[in-house]
Amino acid sequence: MSTGAKWNAGLYEAKHAFVWELGKGVLELLAPKAGERILDVGCGTGQLTMEIAASGAEVTGIDRSAEMVAEAKRKFPELRFEVMDAREIRMERKFDAVFSNAALHWIKDAERVIAEVARVLKPGGRFVAEFGGKGNVAGVIGAVERACAKLGVKFTDEMNPWYFPSVADYAGLLEKHGLEVQQAALFDRPTPLEDGERGLRTWMEMFGSAIFQRVTEGKRESLTDEVEREARAKLFQDGTWVLDYRRLRVLARNSSNQ
Repeated sequence: MSTGAKWNAGLYEAKHAFVWELGKGVLELLAPKAGERILDVGCGTGQLTMEIAASGAEVTGIDRSAEMVAEAKRKFPELRFEVMDAREIRMERKFDAVFSNAALHWIKDAERVIAEVARVLKPGGRFVAEFGGKGNVAGVIGAVERACAKLGVKFTDEMNPWYFPSVADYAGLLEKHGLEVQQAALFDRPTPLEDGERGLRTWMEMFGSAIFQRVTEGKRESLTDEVEREARAKLFQDGTWVLDYRRLRVLARNSSNQ
């Protein structure tokens, strides 16, 4: 759920199924129950929303991307999906749980998201999330920085679309908003990409578009070529690109009595 990039729902479905397939572990931490009201923040094309619904929970999926929500509605017409920014959740009814997988690292204004999560949770309700943590795709980011330097492009904070917090930083924000942290872990998850030799290029087309928005069109192809060269020694293994994912997984409860 990027705050700026357009999403290609077809490419996401075709080449990046790992995003939701690897999210099944965090679903186990959520442990949804029949009758619970659950909000899925950054639902994408709805695969995990559907799995939550299979538990008998009443689930609503939200995503800022109209393209993703349209695809989710097409695939799962029996479920409720809405185009909505996680920084402004336009719902008044409270939820037993708020869930998010592989979305919150796209929103740099993390505190606004957490404040909204706390607002829509019932007292004692749980917040379960997994997303990119400190050091996530450091090999890719380093390759982009070196490639930019070679091509005379200034790599700025605005070109980096991601927010990858440490356990301490994120836990501090949660506690500040009345969400008591019960579990928090940062762990490595090396992730093979599909598409063989083109894997990194396809991944950057899907997830790295914000990096190129501030690069002139004439330099975009050259920059992609240079990023591939810079990243190859570390991230290309036996014919497959394997990205250095690091995930932050948290479980927190609303300690408010209101």
